Amino acid sequence: MQQEHKMQTEPSPEDESKDEFFDRLAKLSEEMVAKHGKDFSMGALVLAARWIAENRVGQLTTN
Repeated sequence: MQQEHKMQTEPSPEDESKDEFFDRLAKLSEEMVAKHGKDFSMGALVLAARWIAENRVGQLTTN
């Protein structure tokens, strides 16, 4: 017998947390663009992603 799958009607706590971070990131991105333009903002976000990928989050660097 085939089991019926129910759609999840309420977001999980993890989904809600992720949505909150996306909202914060969107607001921060808008502020950066308004103050320093798109090039700076995109560069800063790419640099942040690179730091995450390299496990350097939380380390201050000058490079």
